Amino acid sequence: MFDALLGYLLNKKKTYFNWSSGKDAAMALYHLQEEGGFQVNKLITTVNSHYKRVSMHGLRKELLERQALETGIPLSIIELPEQPTMEVYNEIMRQTLTGLCSEGYTHSAFGDIFLEDLKAYREQQLASFGVTGIFPLWKRNTKELIHEFLQLGFKAVVICVKSDLLDETFVGRDIDASFLEDLPDTVDPCGENGEFHTFCYDGPIFKNPVAFQKGEKIFREYKAPKEEGSHKKTVGFWFLDLIPNP
Repeated sequence: MFDALLGYLLNKKKTYFNWSSGKDAAMALYHLQEEGGFQVNKLITTVNSHYKRVSMHGLRKELLERQALETGIPLSIIELPEQPTMEVYNEIMRQTLTGLCSEGYTHSAFGDIFLEDLKAYREQQLASFGVTGIFPLWKRNTKELIHEFLQLGFKAVVICVKSDLLDETFVGRDIDASFLEDLPDTVDPCGENGEFHTFCYDGPIFKNPVAFQKGEKIFREYKAPKEEGSHKKTVGFWFLDLIPNP
């Protein structure tokens, strides 16, 4: 029996997960664990070293660490400078991938759903290291996916919204049937186009819920990315500061 178990474990693909702390990452990890062919034994998250917050949506590092602890999977944090250039970012990721390959990782998992250019970029970066990208949610219907998220017992709170698509009242709401009903038709149910970001605090991948309190809402503007046909100089976001319970 021991030999059979050892063989099963050895046949699992050693995988690290690119962990955003949000609902899509949680669902993707759930499906990987259910599938059973991948051994996910590391979560990777980029954190702004100046603010000590998750780069994508400003979640406090302490809550990220508590969340990872409840998954039972070790967390590895990649620290980025306050405003890294693309060259600096790529070099930091190159060094990170080199280290992961030396540890025997062969697969890298993501929670992406349908952004073709992002998937192509990720796969291109991984290919030079011989690492295979895994996308458990790829091409899933996002409306069906978010309803499955709720049916499985996951819970998530909205911590960031793009202000030209969603107003301040959406920040701090839990993802539930009421939230989905209130979303404009122009917003993807999973926020896959960056319309909103979440913090997943409970569900079947966690041993216990992650306890927190809701802090203040903050509005910030950033220089708009250069896009053909766009005349916007800035893009605004509403953020909610989540505070870890003592």
